[in-house]
Order: sequence, then C-alpha cells, then structure tokens
Amino acid sequence: MNCIIIEDDKLSRMLIEEYIGRTESLAKVESFENAIDAINLLKENDQKIDLIFLDIEMPEMDGIEFLKSLKKLPQVIITSSRDKYALQAFDFNVTDYLLKPITYSRFIQAVERAQNRKRTETKNIENSREIFIKKGSTLIRMKYEDIIWVEALENYIIINTINDKVTIHFTMKAIEKKLPSDIFIRVHRSYIVNKSRIKVIKDNSVELGFKDKNINIPIGKSYKDQLINDINLIVK
Repeated sequence: MNCIIIEDDKLSRMLIEEYIGRTESLAKVESFENAIDAINLLKENDQKIDLIFLDIEMPEMDGIEFLKSLKKLPQVIITSSRDKYALQAFDFNVTDYLLKPITYSRFIQAVERAQNRKRTETKNIENSREIFIKKGSTLIRMKYEDIIWVEALENYIIINTINDKVTIHFTMKAIEKKLPSDIFIRVHRSYIVNKSRIKVIKDNSVELGFKDKNINIPIGKSYKDQLINDINLIVK
C-alpha cells in the first residue's frame, strides 16, 4: 500500500517512517510536516495513495480540518497523543486511531486492518463489474467484459458473450438501464454494444472484434451522434 505521513513532530515522523520501512506491505511515498503540503500532493500527484498516517494536533491546519478539506480520501490511520479526538475522527470513517507512543505491534495491527479493508473494497469493486441474468429459476453470472453485444428479438433480448448467448424475456430499455454507460452504448434501437469491443466505426455500422471474429452491428441514425460524442476522437 502506498502511504504518506503527515506529522509535525520530527521524532514521531521518523518513528512511523521506521515502522513503514520494516513492513513489506507498505511503501512510503512522502512525509510531510504539515497538512497543506499533503493536500497539494493528493490533488496534483498521479501516484495513487492508499493510506495516510495523520497526526491530529498540527499548526496551520490540524488533522480534523484536513479530513474536512478533501471530498475523497484514501484510508486514514490517526496518530495522536490524546484520545479526545477519537469520536470526531471516526465520523470520517478512519481506519484506526493510534495513541502515542506507538509500538510496532499496535502499528502493524492497524496496518492489517487497513489491508483487510482494502481487500473488501477491491472485492466490492470486482462485484460491481458483473451482472446476474435471471433465466427461469436460474441466475447466470456474467462479467461486463465478457458481454460483446445485446440484441433485441421481439419481446426478448439476446445477450451475446465471448463463449455463449443467453435469451431472456426482457426489454432493451430495461437492460440499457441495468448496464453501465461507461462500458456499453446503444447504437441502434435493437443493439447495445460493449465499447471496448469496437474496432471500426463505419458510416452505418460498427465492427466488433473478439477472439478471431469480427461482427458488424448496424448504427441507427438517431444514435450515431451520441456514439461519435462518446468516443475519444482525433480529427485532422
């Protein structure tokens, strides 16, 4: 886990740096004496920060003010010489609250809690990239990346995947709402395609590629502008 330290006390900062160095699962990105410099890194740096070790009592901007200042935070482990801020800190969903002086055994316990939390969040993200299709009394699990295109067939839809196709009693309007718009786009009243599978966009069709196959899907006139606006287009 990539981590940063925000701690104005030099000895406390050096201790946490030492603990991070002894912990294989952690990588120190930067140490800060104040929260303001840390905010600049979080807002401007492209490197992903997974964990912050944050002191509460600091000049200029204290730890609570820092937590309030950012809309999206990585995991935070509070380090403080007082426990009176604990309830306020946990309002920000911090991972743990360490009281100084911090022992390595207590430090590693907090890190393990952060790792468990990260694993849970990763699993939740993975689960959000799939859908269950109900066919009769059976639930069929499908990853979004495996769905190539969806096709309307009267009162049914056909979900075409890499290895199979599933026909269910459903409407295109309903399935369009279920599928995430960052992955799928409707190109015709009867077709929804996986954007990552588009190889070529022609005048009246899109060519989808998977395995060694190329499939041509028609583009409806009323959907073409939306498709062009949705792609990353370079024009000379």
